[in-house]
Amino acid sequence: MNDKRAKIIKILLISNGHGEDLNSSLIGEALKSIDHNLRVDSFPIVGEGKSYINKQINIVAPIEAMPSGGIFYLNIINLIKDLLSGLIGLTIRQIITINKIKNNYDLVVAVGDIVPLFFAYLTGKNYYSFIVSTSSYYEGKLKLPFLTKLLLRSSRCQVVFTRDQYTADDLQNQGLKKAKFMGYPIMDTLKPQGKNLELSPETPMIALLPGSRLPEALRNFTLQLQVCETLVKISEQDWAFRGALVPSITEDDLKSIEGWRYELGILTKKVEEKNVVVKVYNDAFADILLHCNLALGMAGTAVEQAVGLGKPVIQIPGKGPQFTYRFAEAQMRLLGNSVMTIDDAENTTLICEKTAQKIIKVLKDREFLAQCIANGIERVGNIGGSLNIAKEITGLFD
Repeated sequence: MNDKRAKIIKILLISNGHGEDLNSSLIGEALKSIDHNLRVDSFPIVGEGKSYINKQINIVAPIEAMPSGGIFYLNIINLIKDLLSGLIGLTIRQIITINKIKNNYDLVVAVGDIVPLFFAYLTGKNYYSFIVSTSSYYEGKLKLPFLTKLLLRSSRCQVVFTRDQYTADDLQNQGLKKAKFMGYPIMDTLKPQGKNLELSPETPMIALLPGSRLPEALRNFTLQLQVCETLVKISEQDWAFRGALVPSITEDDLKSIEGWRYELGILTKKVEEKNVVVKVYNDAFADILLHCNLALGMAGTAVEQAVGLGKPVIQIPGKGPQFTYRFAEAQMRLLGNSVMTIDDAENTTLICEKTAQKIIKVLKDREFLAQCIANGIERVGNIGGSLNIAKEITGLFD
């Protein structure tokens, strides 16, 4: 064990958002797998830190759920709601807390944008940055805010991890030689549980990914059900639909969906003498993604993971607060040709018809499906990112 590694005993992970928390918690889990004696704590700035709780990583920040879930940058109304719900008071408490606990740690890892970077800088410790929330793919060249650049160029910032190789190359060309791409941790969560999804090789399977935040996810899922209904109506072939739902969508929620019958994990509806059958799971996300032919996506991280697996994704803009047309359009720029978005429109019937027709067209295009596999590797990358980043942090990467 080298001297550098021997000095790293206590690490603080700072993140600000659902996807950021997930990536950070995966890095934390990998750090602990390298050395069980490492103390790894977390400081989630937005939300309740559920990803950390799931990984049994101690939370040391004052936490409070905000209405926007941290996505206020897309909508000024969401920012106002957060402010009215105590965002300023929470931020002040977090700054006070970080100053109280900063000397408990040897090293800080900031995952996200300027906010966790600022908190990392406040500690006075050396820090690693994972700028997971941005990419050069959005505009061709990364234009970082002045303060972000300043904090990334600080001598205390050891390495700047990026979410893709393209961004690392861009930052290095801009003179930030410490930028590195070591992999994207979210792909490491895709561990199949061996669920029997009752699929037939001859029947294409469509994954329904409505997101994780309620009540938005339930509204999104209801719209996706209408697409399933339309697809069965206009097509002569058989289809398999599998919904990857979060546990917070309850059986009562599913029973309340108008026009559908729910029983024992199955939603059914009769349309023009045809049966539409949608099977739903809250514990088979990876299995559904791995086995689907195409995903209907109204989510952030889940869509990225689907693209990483080489799957085509069709997005339908919802009413938000997260998954709006603006969010979907940004995700297309980030993830490339694998992701298609149906035009924003008020007419739900028209949206569903366009989506159904697009599904049929995409699944017939073998050349495009092959391109999706290559695009997934380029835009998102393979598994192993969490451990690669953890090894770099502890000085053991080879």
